[in-house]
Amino acid sequence: MNDCAGVVDPNTPSIARVYDYLLGGKDNYPVDQKIGDHFKVDLPGSVAIAFGNWQALVRGVRDIARSGVKQFIDLGSGLPTADNVHQVAARYTDGAKVVYIDNDPIVLAHGRSLLATDDSTTAVQADVREPEQIRNSQEVRRLIDFDQPVAMMFSAILHHLDDDEDPRGVVSYWCDQISSGSQVFISHFRSGGNAETEAAEQKLQSTFGRGRWRNDDEIRELFGDFEILEPKIVPAVLWRPDTADESDTPMSSIGSADREPTVWDQLISAGLARKS
Repeated sequence: MNDCAGVVDPNTPSIARVYDYLLGGKDNYPVDQKIGDHFKVDLPGSVAIAFGNWQALVRGVRDIARSGVKQFIDLGSGLPTADNVHQVAARYTDGAKVVYIDNDPIVLAHGRSLLATDDSTTAVQADVREPEQIRNSQEVRRLIDFDQPVAMMFSAILHHLDDDEDPRGVVSYWCDQISSGSQVFISHFRSGGNAETEAAEQKLQSTFGRGRWRNDDEIRELFGDFEILEPKIVPAVLWRPDTADESDTPMSSIGSADREPTVWDQLISAGLARKS
């Protein structure tokens, strides 16, 4: 993860910008493209991980909004894509409020530009490892009422935390803050015990100097004692997949009920839990 210094360094790869490049975005530099090209060229098929995760996030926001939750905190939000959390939420509920959190200054700059005229959505530059600072930030206090249900979105962020940074403790902090009826979405790189997993994990660790992929039990433990909703924790493309006529987002073949998951698809899992 980048230092939260407020300065964009075009010579150091950024997790958010590499992800943006893999999704076809333009907000990245050659140093990010070099890392992305490694996955595209040397690990063919791995780009499906990024798309599968993105589509699972879209479906997660959709279903959370349909359930009546109107407040969202997106931790490690990354750069804007074709369908952002506030845009998806607005399609399925009125009065949605969204806070985007990321420690990359370019994310903050783009977020503030995108949301300049949107009083119900904001972007905050902060580090997911400092949840209390996020909780007490002016913008979070302005938009989020923790006495009402809140959706906490941990989309492809917790695997960038090492064990000694206590990702379980980060989730647990927010689980204590949110009220009954709140929901927690997590997607996470999954240890597959195969060459593809090892190669991809090694590349990310050598590039960013951090992160750990976790097995199914370890991912499950991140949810604490919350009730994990159906279909429990499964590969992201199999998490509440759309049928061909249900999808209203681009790349509808990703996360489709009629597509068999590849070995790459199985390297990222997703789950949604509810606080009783």
